Amino acid sequence: MDRTKLAERNRRLANFQHRLTAREQLRRQMLRLLALAPVPPLLRPQKNTILLIRPDHLGDMLLTMPAIQALRQAQPDARLIGLTGEWSAPVMAAYPEVDTVLTLPFPGFTRKAKQGGIINPYLAAWQWARQLRMLRIETAVLLRPDHWWGALLAWLAGIPNRIGYGLPDVRPFLTEAIPPLTEAHTVAQSLRLLRRWTGSVDAASLKMTYPVHADDRAHITDLLQEHGLAAGRQIIVIHPGAGTTFKRWLPEYWTAVAGRLAERFNAAVIFTGSDQEQGVIMPIMGKLRAVESHSLAGETNVAQLAALYERALVVLGPDSGPLHLAVAAGAPTVHLYGPADPAKFGPWGDPTRQIVLTSGIGCRPCNILAWPGDSPDLHPCIRDITPRQVIEAAISAVERR
Repeated sequence: MDRTKLAERNRRLANFQHRLTAREQLRRQMLRLLALAPVPPLLRPQKNTILLIRPDHLGDMLLTMPAIQALRQAQPDARLIGLTGEWSAPVMAAYPEVDTVLTLPFPGFTRKAKQGGIINPYLAAWQWARQLRMLRIETAVLLRPDHWWGALLAWLAGIPNRIGYGLPDVRPFLTEAIPPLTEAHTVAQSLRLLRRWTGSVDAASLKMTYPVHADDRAHITDLLQEHGLAAGRQIIVIHPGAGTTFKRWLPEYWTAVAGRLAERFNAAVIFTGSDQEQGVIMPIMGKLRAVESHSLAGETNVAQLAALYERALVVLGPDSGPLHLAVAAGAPTVHLYGPADPAKFGPWGDPTRQIVLTSGIGCRPCNILAWPGDSPDLHPCIRDITPRQVIEAAISAVERR
């Protein structure tokens, strides 16, 4: 198909997917009616106790942390309680700025098949809110802009101050609804929600970091030695996996990039990922010739992965949480962005060290990460990026190091 026509087709499909479904329209009406019901207020909330609600996974959590660090700097005596899923709790808990991290299985974020009926999320909110009441929290902040369930939870828990963006499904449960900034980066959006405590802080002054510890560095040194790499061996790290097929690059492209960079820098190539991503990594490694390569997929936790990225010459991969972790660990990076918008969800840092590559196709960014029933060939936004572009970007990033 002609690329102009393909882009027009994909834009039409994207507009269709972004529409409100009948079920979502019904939910919106239900939430508005529910917000009219009386909820018993908290008795004597603890002053300066702030609940930070972020249900997301690794990447979004990391992009939220610069704002939370700014909050702690501005309010050293506040009690900061993070509320997230068990999938992100170790990330938030790694930061000393957060006093306590609590978890619950946020509906829609467990990455498991949905179970139960339409009423289940509302019953779950009521059950968890009863437990949340015992903490006597003064203020809740909804750090994910569209998280209606978190707003409902805070309202049912009787938390007197509830801050979030004034989106239609969230606004009925807020006491302070902030007008949304649709084009702002996630870091800036999170900071804006905390302005009542931080004052007017320029988001550009915030840095994204991750606390890497000596024991994690030692673990990575031992792990690399187990794979036959000496302590001083130069490494290039590739994380080829991503949440959906439509965000992944072609295996043969990664093979070409890995071979060229290994030769250029006389380096070993390390592949990272989860156990489930071995199937993404093996086709790449299987075609590498005369290149020392190793897969550490499934062999590290988040803290150890950060220590691995910290010592890499460069970390490369598609838009994913581990690439944001590499940025936070201080590594030069190359990010391949397909359907997601890097202006909102891209790496936070020096763009000459944290390099973003995209396609010029007219339908991106559509911000739709899955196209059920559609072939990835019809959504070539990430496949349009060439190995030569990635190689040149990686060399530039290493030189900036």
